[in-house]
Amino acid sequence: MSSDVVLKVRNVGKRYEIYEAPHHRLLQTLLRGRKQFYREFWALRDISFEVKRGESLGIIGRNGSGKSTLLQIIAGTLAPTIGNVDAEGNVAALLELGSGFNPEFTGRENAYMNGSVLGLSKTEMDSKIDGIAAFADIGEFFDQPVKIYSSGMYVRLAFSIATAHRPEVLIVDEALSVGDVYFQHKSFDRIREMRKQGTTLLMVSHDKGAIQAICDRAIMLDAGRPVMEGEPEAVFDYYNARLADAQNQTVKQEVRESGKLQTISGSGEATIDDAVLLNERDEPVETVNVGQVVKLKFVVKVISDIPELVFGYMIKDRLGQPVFGTNTYHLKREMKAVKGGTRLVFVVRFSANLGEGSYSVAAAVHASETHLGKNYEWRDFALVFKVANLDKVTFTGVAWLPPTLECVHG
Repeated sequence: MSSDVVLKVRNVGKRYEIYEAPHHRLLQTLLRGRKQFYREFWALRDISFEVKRGESLGIIGRNGSGKSTLLQIIAGTLAPTIGNVDAEGNVAALLELGSGFNPEFTGRENAYMNGSVLGLSKTEMDSKIDGIAAFADIGEFFDQPVKIYSSGMYVRLAFSIATAHRPEVLIVDEALSVGDVYFQHKSFDRIREMRKQGTTLLMVSHDKGAIQAICDRAIMLDAGRPVMEGEPEAVFDYYNARLADAQNQTVKQEVRESGKLQTISGSGEATIDDAVLLNERDEPVETVNVGQVVKLKFVVKVISDIPELVFGYMIKDRLGQPVFGTNTYHLKREMKAVKGGTRLVFVVRFSANLGEGSYSVAAAVHASETHLGKNYEWRDFALVFKVANLDKVTFTGVAWLPPTLECVHG
């Protein structure tokens, strides 16, 4: 394995034998394979990828797509039917936090027990136990039996124990979604710090924001097979397009001049024909000043008669994180029974109270509240623009929120 590659997954597949009746399993054993009493179900097929030291990989897909099965195989708690996994160094898996706890033991006792499972000596645990207790922040409950813990306290303690010693590879499977918001922030901060120190991260989550904020790239699984790999934003755009109503819908991806992968999906009954950013003189612009009043102009062509049309847009930062979005449904401007051949022009006027940087705009035309119901067209990267700070005081962040500052002597 290359010195900078710490995880290599090659042609991994996992097959299960599904028996229709309990006695079929016995017959299969007695007849020693001369007749097959089961049907095969492949939870995973043809999974191959490499992850470098310090890299973060997100794994996404619908429920049942094989994500958790893949993580269990990488963690070593499940054996693949075919293929192999090579991992350099120790692997810590946050798959089912607290699943190895003894409910009769206290939090402290469980910490020592789990530490030994992770390969830490008692001396090492002695040096870490105060830090584990402080990070878990469960107070006097640390010395109480975990059977009286709430689910949140379980997660706090389990995460604190599992990350007390920095692993080479850290696997996270939706484990933090049940914690409170404050602890989620603490946990992600610790994960980011581990990444800076060289820990490789594999993460499964339905939270687009979390994947895009932490992961360098992502893989999408569907029915146990990889269907796309690339930048998290592009993979999630494709994932969302696949989630939309697939009846008479196409999904295509095009590489823009910038090198970004643009996803366009929909039934084609209405399309976004043009999108442009204008200044107050109605001149097309690509760069605007912080706080400048601008207009987004979208041209929508209705191809065939549709019972309802909702137009929406989303401004996203350079990482693909949503900054602001809305649609005509939420603005109480719905349109019913729109005839084919109609040309509609939507103009959105707003102040660009944004931080310096690059932004993209996604646009969509659909029925009902979101494009997941009936998607006519969803177009990512409908346009891209930049924001520059030409005359404001220096600030950081994606939003321009000019404050009034007062200082009084007490």
